[in-house]
This record gives sequence, C-alpha cells and structure tokens, in this order.
Amino acid sequence: MDTVRRVRRRIPVLVGALALAACADGPTEIDVEAWEDDELDFTADLIAFESQRDGDREIYLMTTDGTDGINITKNPAADGDAAWSPDGSKIAFASTRDGNTEIYVMNVNGSDVTRLTDDPAIDRFPSWSPDGSSIAFATTRDGNSEIYVMNADGSNPVRLTSDVDEDSEPAWLGDGSRIVFFSTRSGNGDIWSMDPDGSDLLNLTDDPYFDSAPGTVPGSFGAPMRISFVSDRAGGNLDIYTMAADGSDLTRVTTEPADDFDSSWTHDGTMLIFDTYRNGNWDIYSIEAEGTNTIRLTSHAADDESPAWRP
Repeated sequence: MDTVRRVRRRIPVLVGALALAACADGPTEIDVEAWEDDELDFTADLIAFESQRDGDREIYLMTTDGTDGINITKNPAADGDAAWSPDGSKIAFASTRDGNTEIYVMNVNGSDVTRLTDDPAIDRFPSWSPDGSSIAFATTRDGNSEIYVMNADGSNPVRLTSDVDEDSEPAWLGDGSRIVFFSTRSGNGDIWSMDPDGSDLLNLTDDPYFDSAPGTVPGSFGAPMRISFVSDRAGGNLDIYTMAADGSDLTRVTTEPADDFDSSWTHDGTMLIFDTYRNGNWDIYSIEAEGTNTIRLTSHAADDESPAWRP
C-alpha cells in the first residue's frame, strides 16, 4: 500500500473510526497500565493525546515521562485533535458528540466543555493563535476541506483558503506572523504557509514527495521558528523532518523503517513528541530535535496518537 493511502487513513474525518534516556539497544519503554486518575497533577508539564484504550476515541493527558495519565473526555462519542491554548489552561478539540464533527473547548481537567462551531459540515484540527485570541481550523463547509479562522469563543468564522484541493491541519508560527498548513493544491501533499488573513501563499516544501502534518514551536522562551512535518522523501515510509519557517535548513529527525507521524514541539524547541507504528500499533515517543535520545512513552494494545505537548 502506498504512503499517501496510509496517511489518508491516519488523518480521516471524525466519523466512523473516530465514530528516560535511551540506551544503545533501543528506546526506553514505559508501563502505563498502572495509571490512576487521582495521581495526575493538572499544573504539571503534560502531554495530551488521543487513544481508543477505553473502547472509543478519547482525549487523555499524561506526564512527560508517560508514567501517570487520565482520560479527560470520557464521552461515548469520538474525541480527538487536541490543541492547547497558549497559556496551557484549556484544550480545543474535535468531537462527534452532537451528531457531526464540531470543535469544542474544555478546561485542562476536562471540565466546562463548550461548543465553538455549529455547522453540518466537518470541523477539525483547531489551532490557537499565539496570543490566544483566535483559533484556525479546517472545515468541509464549502464542499471540500478549507481553512478558516474564528475568535476563540467561536464567533466570526472567516474563510482563509479557497481551492478545489484539500487545505487542512493549520498551525500558527510562534510569533503569529504566519499560518502553516497541509495542502494538495500542488498535485501532491505539501506544506504551505500564508499570512493570517489568507494572503501571500507560499509552498514551503514544493517537491514530488508527500509532506503533511505540520507542527510549530510554541511562541515562548525565545524558541526557534521551526516547523516539523512528516514526509516519505527518504523512500516508502514516513519520517519526521524539521525546517526553518521559510522552508530552508531541512533536517531529518527519525530514521526508523516504520511510519512516524503527528509531531509536537516542546516550548523551547529542543524536543519533539510523535506517534509511530514501529511496534505494530501506534505509540507515542519523544526525541531530541536533532534526532537523538528516543524514548518510548506509551505501551498499550490500543493505538495512542496525535500527541500535543503543553506550551
């Protein structure tokens, strides 16, 4: 099966399916079977991710070493696409709990769930602006996937892209100057960027390979303006790469033969977390940005995917 078909299954619409140092012998493995809800400190440095370990797709939080965790959505609907607010106090996410896929926001402990979008189309992939005032998202309300931006309370949705091909997975640069996104408008998957009003479109990868799932360093701690993404350019499987905000200085981070996906940065830009299929299902790992010190964070029979590090 080709890479594009595998990736399209990994970023489906939310219906059906969605309805510590490493040693030379390999990454450290963490046993998460002993998680207890009352052990999690909600003020700590945390990782949000989605998993089907309770039978349906839910959003979980865990500590950065993978030892403690909790299910914070606990809803029979499909919940995913977790995105932290810049201050780390809230999480925006997509859910099918009201019949179709909409975007919601909740407190870090899962309380005070508020619906932000209300449209019969599919709304996914929320991404907060660095100042916390806006949320970019992908939606099919115009017949295909386009990128919109709305106020953080869900008001005033504005369309940013308009193309017959797919535009999806928006992510703001850390200084708020650009929105990075995945698009098929060049004939294959590429990483593009644009101004926050949708102008000045720029293809950052512009190559014959399949590039998708962009992630950016949060806008704090003087972190570098870098973008992570996945690509099959090394031959067949998906690996994590990073590049500068203008598409230069390309660096390959992972080199395993299995697919790696869904990268997220620490707030200082020194580490990434990602999910990988290298053990026969999707688990979450961390790695230093230059590609060293790989650590396995989850080890569960269910798939653990789409990790997001608290800013």
